[in-house]
Amino acid sequence: MTDIGTPPADLSAFEDDLAGSLLIDPEVQDLLFRQARTPQHFTDNPVSDATMRDIFDLIKWGPTSRNGQPLRIVLVRSPEARERLLPYLTPGNQVKARTAPLVALLTVEADNEESVSGGWLQAGYFLVGVRAAGLAALPMGGFDQAGLDSEFFPDGTNRTLLVMNLGYATDAAYRPRQPRLGYDEVVSTV
Repeated sequence: MTDIGTPPADLSAFEDDLAGSLLIDPEVQDLLFRQARTPQHFTDNPVSDATMRDIFDLIKWGPTSRNGQPLRIVLVRSPEARERLLPYLTPGNQVKARTAPLVALLTVEADNEESVSGGWLQAGYFLVGVRAAGLAALPMGGFDQAGLDSEFFPDGTNRTLLVMNLGYATDAAYRPRQPRLGYDEVVSTV
């Protein structure tokens, strides 16, 4: 039953939120995509094991190629492991990895070529999961893969796809946003 004397509620903000075809609200869209950027600096706040477990428990449900789950994540936490890692990074990446609260090695099985494409797919979900947890991620490709794999996987079981620094970004962590291509520059229909 409605009260005739009550003015109708202003639903314009609610309707604006529903505009478009995305099912997640604009704040989540911003967190995961529009405002998420690659940080250059992190705070000293540690990244807990509980946070990393929550991230994994979310991303494990992401789509995979033929239900494969090739991604293996090695968290480089100890100072000794960090020192083992640093020589295999480019000089600029050494500085970044030295100051990040946590470094993750994203790896796949070394003897399975199909695992590489599936691993990259899962690495993308890992990045989104990191953002969903309120963390910032600095993916780095500048590293000696053979050396790093020999150091951390001497039995040859895994190969590293990506090194990713994780943490909470400082206020001055971000460079200015770079432009992105528009829809008509990227998408075509056949």
